[in-house]
Amino acid sequence: MLLLDGKKLADELKLEIKQSVDALVAAGKPAPHLAAILVGNDGGSLTYVGHKVKACEQVGFQSTLLHFDENITEEFLLNEVKKLNENPSIHGFIVQLPLPKHIDADKVLMSVDPAKDVDGFHPVNVGKVTLGLPAFVSATPLGITKILERYGIETSGKHCVVIGRSNIVGRPMSILMSGQSKTGNATVTVCHSRTKNLAEVTRQADIIIAALGKPEFLTADMVKDGAVVIDVGTTRVTDPTTKAGWRLKGDVKFDEVSQKCAAITPVPGGVGPMTVVSLLLNTLQAAQE
Repeated sequence: MLLLDGKKLADELKLEIKQSVDALVAAGKPAPHLAAILVGNDGGSLTYVGHKVKACEQVGFQSTLLHFDENITEEFLLNEVKKLNENPSIHGFIVQLPLPKHIDADKVLMSVDPAKDVDGFHPVNVGKVTLGLPAFVSATPLGITKILERYGIETSGKHCVVIGRSNIVGRPMSILMSGQSKTGNATVTVCHSRTKNLAEVTRQADIIIAALGKPEFLTADMVKDGAVVIDVGTTRVTDPTTKAGWRLKGDVKFDEVSQKCAAITPVPGGVGPMTVVSLLLNTLQAAQE
């Protein structure tokens, strides 16, 4: 069984990104500048944004964090997005989700300049990805394609089952896997909460991408021998034996499934680190254009 080590790969890619940044700066150009808007104090969001800021430091990026109280108005937030759109020193920025319920997240994301939308959520970028045109690919799907590419996982002609149909992971992943690319040309089946006989479908898969947010949902009896399993899940599960009082669980029952599959991503240390580094890759791309 091959462990698809996302943390190790992310560290390798950070070194490559830093070399590109050093070359940019040596040529007299500014270092890539990534900004993040964070509203409120959601624990997961604070941790994730903290990882992004640290990653920027590691590769020589400039970074700006705009942290606002959860009681700000939608109008205020839209104005902050407008400022970032118009700031020539900012190459890319993200609006960390989730946003407070009184703010329309779709409206906010639609207001982001597609040329600075390094999260790849704007309909312009989503549309370009669908058509196979150059675009910012959302970070988690991009990270998964990098794992498949760097570990030499063959996708062409394979049957890929994506469990989950979110706009952030499931849908874009199904498009990328079926597209004409190095990590595409697969036959893709998308499964979700309404799928009947789900286990019958997953047992036919050469590649399974589990992105439904239910801890340890995918068990050994749902996976055929020799399959490749990508676990996108990151759910905090109460665990009094840990210092934090919780631990991260993936969507895959790792101990069981790892005994049957040919390759698998762990949680933590799999897709998560690659999501952060993919945001850096998109920001570097924005700075180079």
